[in-house]
Amino acid sequence: MRSRAYRRVMTTLAPTSEDLAVERASRLDAAASAWGSRIDADRTAAHLTYRVRGTGEGAVATRVSAGGHEFVIDEPAALAGDDSAASPVEYALGAIAACQVVVFRLYAHALGIALDHIEVTAEGDLDAARLFGKDETVRPGFSEVRVSIEVSGDASAAEYERLRQVVDAHCPVLDLFANPTPVTTSVTVR
Repeated sequence: MRSRAYRRVMTTLAPTSEDLAVERASRLDAAASAWGSRIDADRTAAHLTYRVRGTGEGAVATRVSAGGHEFVIDEPAALAGDDSAASPVEYALGAIAACQVVVFRLYAHALGIALDHIEVTAEGDLDAARLFGKDETVRPGFSEVRVSIEVSGDASAAEYERLRQVVDAHCPVLDLFANPTPVTTSVTVR
């Protein structure tokens, strides 16, 4: 068991919400400054290519490597999976929720709009009939996605609505969902 003095020191080292807000503001300022300078010096510096690699494992799961990170995507038992992780479509919804959080924080800071708390809920409707080859007339993906953002802070409802509009115009993952993106696929036989 830890000593009382150790527990007291560890408790005081935990960051407060004010500490986190200061740290977040510092990081957002640094990133905006660095990227702004980089892009001003060379417009092509903003052109990024992301890559992930997925390797099948288990029944239908995929181990994904992304940069220095790894995560597993699976399906529930009803879709032949082991239910060991969220499904691909849940990760897609998670990506839009996470991107909204990032871009809300980025633009709230840039516009001077207080953002004390943000929670994003994304839900999508999917007709599995196409997945299972039972109805070729429906989309295999989401027919509709709804994103609900809950925020708190001392700004007005009109300011938060303006912030939402700015975020919607700049959120990369929302853009992926809202607009056609050219996709090519290829297969290599080993």
